[in-house]
Amino acid sequence: MAAGPTAAVSNSSTNNDGILIGDKVYSEVYLTIDNSLIPEERLQPTPSMLDGLDLHTETDLRILGCELIQSAGILLRLPQVAMATGQVLFHRFFYSKSFVKHSFEIVSMACVNLASKIEEAPRRIRDVINVFHYLKQSHRGKRSASSLILDQNYINTKNQVIKAERRILKELGFCVHVKHPHKIIVMYLQVLECEKNQTLVQTAWVVHAGKSHKEPLNSAPPTT
Repeated sequence: MAAGPTAAVSNSSTNNDGILIGDKVYSEVYLTIDNSLIPEERLQPTPSMLDGLDLHTETDLRILGCELIQSAGILLRLPQVAMATGQVLFHRFFYSKSFVKHSFEIVSMACVNLASKIEEAPRRIRDVINVFHYLKQSHRGKRSASSLILDQNYINTKNQVIKAERRILKELGFCVHVKHPHKIIVMYLQVLECEKNQTLVQTAWVVHAGKSHKEPLNSAPPTT
């Protein structure tokens, strides 16, 4: 029984390209400040621009995606740090892939689902899909939102979200740690003795998070 693992270890070796295990080479994870920032050449043009999408439209899609993540996070009662993490993952992914080839709604759901696990506040994927279903109906102006039907369409959406989450992890090389400056913002405001200036505090927070909702939504999605 112990021969298999022992053999795997004995056949392992390292080289400049990665780690050789059996007949496959696995790359190493190398983290520095240089490779944790998006290089300038990837900011312009973006993959979406190379596919013919103009900058204004891409910016609108990025804003809409972050607003969806923020709204969904509020309804899912996620901590703010999880919503901010989801928004960062959303932006990072679309600096590697194109809005033309990937559904920003599905990617938004995947970012919420992944961020909730990263920040140790996991939510059921069914709840994530249900909240986005509710938000879509709300944006269309429907007064009474219908419950999410667990049919083949739901199963297809669930599978798409799971695949999108895996794709995000692959594109980011599983480097999904995000260091948010929220605590630093508060610290600087305290040093400047401006922590009681609610307008300044709110502006600093909103500018970082990239959100438009200053108050939590009062409504809640229908339960299923």
